[in-house]
Amino acid sequence: MDDPDRRRPTRRRFLRYGGAVAVTGLLAGCSGDGGDSPSSEPTSAADPTTATPTESTAAVTDSAPATDAATSYSVSMAPVGEVSFESVPETWVANNGSWADMGAALGLEPPKGVWLTSRYHTQYYDAIPGVSVDTSDMVSLSNDGVSKELLYDLDADVHVIDPNFLVNRFDDWDESDVEEIRTNVAPFFGNCIYAQHYPWHDDYRYYTLAEGFEKLAQLFQRTDRYEAMMAVREDFQANVESVVPSGEGPEVAVLWGVGDEPAEFYPYVIGGGTGFKHFRDLGVRDALANSDITDFHASRAAIDLETVLEIDPEVLMLRGYEARSDGDFRDTVVSFLENHQTASALTAVENGDVYRAGGLYQGPITNMVVTERTATQLYGVDEDLFDRERTAAVVNGEI
Repeated sequence: MDDPDRRRPTRRRFLRYGGAVAVTGLLAGCSGDGGDSPSSEPTSAADPTTATPTESTAAVTDSAPATDAATSYSVSMAPVGEVSFESVPETWVANNGSWADMGAALGLEPPKGVWLTSRYHTQYYDAIPGVSVDTSDMVSLSNDGVSKELLYDLDADVHVIDPNFLVNRFDDWDESDVEEIRTNVAPFFGNCIYAQHYPWHDDYRYYTLAEGFEKLAQLFQRTDRYEAMMAVREDFQANVESVVPSGEGPEVAVLWGVGDEPAEFYPYVIGGGTGFKHFRDLGVRDALANSDITDFHASRAAIDLETVLEIDPEVLMLRGYEARSDGDFRDTVVSFLENHQTASALTAVENGDVYRAGGLYQGPITNMVVTERTATQLYGVDEDLFDRERTAAVVNGEI
């Protein structure tokens, strides 16, 4: 940044850290971010789960924005530690669609930017009358890297991004860059929770979907909506449990297909993180877990159809096609597999058990939509597993 004015603290000096950002300098664990290319919930250290008031102030717990210094509050999250706010942030950017969906569930204005807008699948909201998200002004943070200039231009009140993600994904980001943006623009407040494969994340805790959602609610002082949405999700989780067979679930292979005529696939072993929650909750068996195939996160390598045939899973769940409708997916990808000499011999193809696998980035609403869809595919479930009207009421503040 050559403009000295850019280095002067902005109006957001009222946002301040209670401690230094804990940024690690280990090697990155992921690369590649094209629309058809791939990018994994245990906890360790104890961590406060409620927003705490700053000295001689009171915590705000309702949905109304705080505008008075008397309503200062602080929220703690690994790895950034405790962050203090003198008023509720109005604008934000988010690392990915997991956090963006949490914001939607809280009734927030959409983030000004996310990692890749193509992977924030707002079409999921079409399943819920009264819920929609306008992403027409949303920008992708990633474009051959993440530019500090872009973060200056977006001028958000808070960055819901794990700073270690930036430092370990991009050679041109280091701790000093994080500190520059924190000081001159706004603080970071985020944890990379969608998957659990990054080696640099081993030194601090992960958060479950519910825990991350609660942290964001505390940040934006909308814990009432968090509690209301979690009540919806409690009923949803009970419904999911009721449809999972008591015996063994189907053997599923989660693969990221390369293109509309996929002869190669990136293999995903079902692991922790929000991106695999629907598979865990639906009790599937992982066809790749006991094979000789190395998870994509470790190998960065694709496998061919001959290798998939050696495993021959009962069900193929393919990632990379969420932007397509089910009909379009079947007319292109599934049709290709059915007519391919090797792919047509797969049990899943023969039985018509090839489906879209759901996005990597899931929040409280999108997870319900994807889980319900997957339950229909795997178990023939034909009833709603979550209450659409209650969900829309929470999003719209009718609680």
